[in-house]
Amino acid sequence: MRCKTVSGHFRGVAARVMAGGVLAAGLATRAATVDMPDFGPHVHILDPATPGLQQRVDDIYADQQPNHFGPRRDAILLKPGTYQNLRIPVGFYTQVLGLGAHPDEVHVIGDLRSTAFLDHDNATQNFWRGAENFAVTPALGLGDNTMQWAVSQAIPFRRMHVRGNMRLNQRNGWASGGWFSDVWVDGRVDSATQQQWISRNSRWGSWTGSNWNMVFVGVQGAPEGEFPTPGRRYTRIDKTPLVREKPYLFVDAAGGYAVRVPALRRDSAGISWAEGALTPGRTLAIRKFHIARPGDTAAALNAQLAAGKHLLFTPGEYLLTEPLQVRRPGTVVLGLGFPTLRSDNGQSLVKTADVDGLTIAGLFLDAGAQDSGVLMEVAPAGAKRRHRADPIALHDLFFRIGGAAAGRVGTALRINAHDTLVDHTWIWRADHGEGVRWASNPSAHGLWVSGEDVTIYGLFVEHFQKAQVVWQGNGGRVYFYQSEIPYDPPSQPEWSSAAGRGHPAYRVVDGVTRHEAWGLGVYSVFLQPGVVLDRAIEVPRRPGVRLHHMITVCLVDKGSIEHIVNDAGEPARCQGGGNTATLKAYP
Repeated sequence: MRCKTVSGHFRGVAARVMAGGVLAAGLATRAATVDMPDFGPHVHILDPATPGLQQRVDDIYADQQPNHFGPRRDAILLKPGTYQNLRIPVGFYTQVLGLGAHPDEVHVIGDLRSTAFLDHDNATQNFWRGAENFAVTPALGLGDNTMQWAVSQAIPFRRMHVRGNMRLNQRNGWASGGWFSDVWVDGRVDSATQQQWISRNSRWGSWTGSNWNMVFVGVQGAPEGEFPTPGRRYTRIDKTPLVREKPYLFVDAAGGYAVRVPALRRDSAGISWAEGALTPGRTLAIRKFHIARPGDTAAALNAQLAAGKHLLFTPGEYLLTEPLQVRRPGTVVLGLGFPTLRSDNGQSLVKTADVDGLTIAGLFLDAGAQDSGVLMEVAPAGAKRRHRADPIALHDLFFRIGGAAAGRVGTALRINAHDTLVDHTWIWRADHGEGVRWASNPSAHGLWVSGEDVTIYGLFVEHFQKAQVVWQGNGGRVYFYQSEIPYDPPSQPEWSSAAGRGHPAYRVVDGVTRHEAWGLGVYSVFLQPGVVLDRAIEVPRRPGVRLHHMITVCLVDKGSIEHIVNDAGEPARCQGGGNTATLKAYP
């Protein structure tokens, strides 16, 4: 179907002025003089009076719901206002964003929904879609003022106000993991069959449900119960030690477009925008950004960065012949609608300097036909500078090796910069789709961390052929880890390390003296008989290395995970024993 969008000048929802953190109407006449940026054909800017509004949303969904590995990308931008009786189904590679300075400035009274992609209500392949920065009253949802958000990995749900209830699966079908941050749900959240979930800096009336691994960091209203009790496998951390919320696009008081870059928060709990408050931070006018469109070359984008511009990527695919070089302190690189970067000539996709305050968010990085060594490198190897006061922040970065086509890379993401913050990432060596074979989409490691005092919230890494996560820097902290080990080792001899059978899903190297992680789940789905993993996690046994709340699960009729961490923990065996094992703490 033909893509539809709104073009021309910003035509006006009443602009707002901000006084004491309260947003008020005003300055509407100035809006007509503000040029709307050219975001391209796949950014759909809508308001409550848009002709054929429901049909426009439905047309996008009709194209995107079956588009599992296709090239199309879309961002739906909702101007401030109230949208009565609007249903917003969300398919693959679709991001729905409110343009208010505060989530409640965009209010959808109707439905926001993610529907299971597979048969039998199965949402375990509901990837790459998201919603941010608006309010929803689910009057047209499942009934009982409840919206359905049946999702799995790579689903950013941020800065949202649900004026009702949420259900995180579809009927009795499975779903496999997801993400909340800066979210307020007035009523209850029912996680139902969700296998695992992380919620950070959120609040709700109540939470029900638990299967394997549910982590709550800085959440008001986290449920009672303690891991590993079945039905109450909860990991609660009262305060988020250090975080910077993801930047967001909005319409400023003069009717122009701008990007808000939230400030660093320390020891925080709950949402950043309560009681009508403007999230603390700085505002960057859109003129300070180069608006990237598919077809822009890497050389042109690097020239814009070198000239002092920030980058705003619009939806689509970008074939790069050299890495993006992000070198200027404080630079913001923000993607709308899952813009996808790929290189087929053996070049990395993104490299940063060792500088303060970089923010890279909302990008999809796809491995190409030639091995580039690494897809994204945060600071050069051997980086020395400390960034405690103004760390580099990475939000909603999604990596893929294979699936759309055969691809290969040694390591997807390497972090060399000290004090880096990672806020939600899914690093995936594809287990289905095109070019998916042991030799067709080879990749050794998903994540390699050499920097010190790196903190990660929401780490999803799956199917890599050697140690999926390698932690070499001291002081690392991880809040939630989810990993399926590779499905496809051809045989045990072809998948063994010097330490034994298989490769760990999470490895902290011997020289590390300080490391801590909470809520780790490792699962096996071996397709060949006679393949097992001796240890899901390998760490040095030192007083400063501590792990909390670990679970292993064997999901099919073959193989096992013999130990959870080092030689501790019971086996998870699909035959001849229990298929689930838990360990509350190590050591």
